Amino acid sequence: NELAVELAAREGARAAAVSATPATAAANAANRAISLPIDVVTALGTSTVTVTVTYVDPVDVAIIGSLVGPVTHTASATMAFEPP
Repeated sequence: NELAVELAAREGARAAAVSATPATAAANAANRAISLPIDVVTALGTSTVTVTVTYVDPVDVAIIGSLVGPVTHTASATMAFEPP
């Protein structure tokens, strides 16, 4: 799932970098990239956009799950703005 979260962050950043509405484009692209329930946060700089994707993975393995608890996967990607 870590790799999937990294892919979603990159796809979101790429879409946001070329869009007139970066936050919406990032959320749409990240959610299309993977089929997990993710949170997408977009931060706009003066010439860059950073997209952070977070997924909380419930550990549902019999005995170990109750000891380990959920695992949080987070990835960020930053790209330069490109005019749409």
